[in-house]
Amino acid sequence: MSFVPPGTGWPEDPATPDTPVAEDPADVRRLAVTASTLAELTARQSVCRACPRLVAWREEVAQVKRRAFADETYWGRPVPGWGEEHPRILLVGLAPAAHGGNRTGRIFTGDRSGDWLFASLHRTGLAAQETSTRAGDGQRLIGTRVLASVRCAPPANKPEPSEKAACFPWMAREVALVAPDVRVIVALGGFAWQAMWPALKEAGYELPRSRPPFGHGAETEVRYGDAPVTLIGCYHPSQQNTFTGRVTAQMLDMIFTRARSLAV
Repeated sequence: MSFVPPGTGWPEDPATPDTPVAEDPADVRRLAVTASTLAELTARQSVCRACPRLVAWREEVAQVKRRAFADETYWGRPVPGWGEEHPRILLVGLAPAAHGGNRTGRIFTGDRSGDWLFASLHRTGLAAQETSTRAGDGQRLIGTRVLASVRCAPPANKPEPSEKAACFPWMAREVALVAPDVRVIVALGGFAWQAMWPALKEAGYELPRSRPPFGHGAETEVRYGDAPVTLIGCYHPSQQNTFTGRVTAQMLDMIFTRARSLAV
């Protein structure tokens, strides 16, 4: 089998063999809006099969594998949101990596981007460990939750517009469930910044008339009910950005230190 069946003992697997499976975008909308808890929502996210191209790709990667991980079992399923159930800080990314989250079962885990991200979160007091290697490794986020706008690893890291649209209800519902507690939202990259705004609107946030441009350290304030919420842009800690120096450890630490101070 080219993916881990739900309920077979994978650490932190939120699903069971009885978790309902979304087979198309209409199922995603129905199952997302009727999920009453994060546990129920993440379980349903983790077994979704609504996008044939993404399903085929994530499972092919899990079967063929990368040579460095040839002896490992790959998760090979959608990668659900992860972290605290009542977060003050929400981190938003684009999609899991084929040999990162698609392999480990945890978002931003098992690749170089995740190494940079979790090291910075640890230095700034938002993660219990400096590394995140796989589900069940003891890592824990502190006052923080991380999710992606697309839950499956896409070919060439580029989900198609129809796939983004199909996955959108999962993101919108997760944002809505944590909204009463969240005070800071950090978008990891320009794609995540763009994907975040419709989800915030769907979740009931009051947004500015014009969408502010993305930038590293860019800030804007929105409201959820009577509570102010700060949105912060952060360059993605991709290898392209970290190798070229566009993103440094100090730049990431600055963002998360700022997020933590605002969340308190």
